[in-house]
Amino acid sequence: MSHLPFFIKGEVVKGFGRGSKDLGCPTANFSREVIKCLPKDFKSGVYCGWAQVDSQPVYKMVVNIGWCPVYQNEDMSVETHIMHEFESDFYGSTLKICITEYLRPEMNFTSLDGLIKQISVDINNAHQKLALPEFVKLKSHEFFSNDNN
Repeated sequence: MSHLPFFIKGEVVKGFGRGSKDLGCPTANFSREVIKCLPKDFKSGVYCGWAQVDSQPVYKMVVNIGWCPVYQNEDMSVETHIMHEFESDFYGSTLKICITEYLRPEMNFTSLDGLIKQISVDINNAHQKLALPEFVKLKSHEFFSNDNN
């Protein structure tokens, strides 16, 4: 994972609405223009790291980068689940993420229940990884405090 840590910044746009509705796991989505900025050899899969909405605090996150095989997406997406409960949606806000660690490849599931269970495992794995000192230090990276990034 030679691209890690990897930093992405962009506006939060409406996605497919499946994260909250189908999975109980709300996600913030980047526009296609932001996604096109990923290196061509960026490996699809589930990652963990840090996220910030506008100038709010930095929180842990899990992000799926890829085609979401369960839903058979035609276009690549970057769907960020911020491990914090927000009071309302934040479409139009600026989202900054720092991708720190690869957790697993994208997988297809025979049921939504299987996907929901795996998301729970991913979140638990992210909590453990992000407690490691080499990842904790990235929470305070200048990327999150500098509005020009």
